[in-house]
Amino acid sequence: MARTQGSHSDITGPRIRKAALNLFARHGYAAVSMRQIAKEVGVQAGALYNYTPDKQSLLYRLMREHMQELLSALNALERCDDCQQALRRFVGFHIRFHLQRPDEVFIAYMELRNLSPENFAEIEDLRRQYENALEDILHSGQQAGQFAIPDTKIATLAVIAMLNGVMTWYRSGGRLSLDEVEQIYWNMVHKAVTA
Repeated sequence: MARTQGSHSDITGPRIRKAALNLFARHGYAAVSMRQIAKEVGVQAGALYNYTPDKQSLLYRLMREHMQELLSALNALERCDDCQQALRRFVGFHIRFHLQRPDEVFIAYMELRNLSPENFAEIEDLRRQYENALEDILHSGQQAGQFAIPDTKIATLAVIAMLNGVMTWYRSGGRLSLDEVEQIYWNMVHKAVTA
C-alpha cells in the first residue's frame, strides 16, 4: 500500500513506537496486535511493515532505546571519587530518570520474557552494564572501608529493586515531595550498605 500523502518516516516511525509503548504498557505485549498499533497511529496495518519488520523488533527497539538512553544519561553524570557521594548521586539519578519514564520502565522489566533469545541477550547485556556501574561504586566503597557489604552483586540487585519500588507508588502532588522521597530512599540505602 502506498504511504499516505504527507506521511514521513521521521514522523510516522516515532508515532508507531509511541503507540506500541503505550499499548504494550497498558495491555501487555502478548495482547497487542500489529493491527491495534496501526489503528492507534491511524495507518493501515500493512503500512507498519514499512517501519518495522515485526512486533518482536518493535519491542526490542523500545527496550534497547530505553537502556541506551539510561546508560547515556548515567555516563553523562559528573564523575565522583567519593564512594558515598557517588552512591548518593546514583540513588537520585535512578529515581528521577525512571519516574519520568513509567511506561518504558514497566516494559523493560515486565516484557523481557517476550524477547527472542538473541534480543534478550542483548538487552540483558545493557542491563548488566547499568548494574555494573552501581556494583563498581559499592565495590570501591567496600575496598575503601566505607561500605560493609558481604556480596556486592546481591547488594546491587537489592538496591536497584528497592529504588524501582518508587515507580509503583509515587505520585506527584502526594504526601511527600520528590526531594523528600529521594532523601528517605538515600537514607535507607546508606544504612543498608554502611557498617
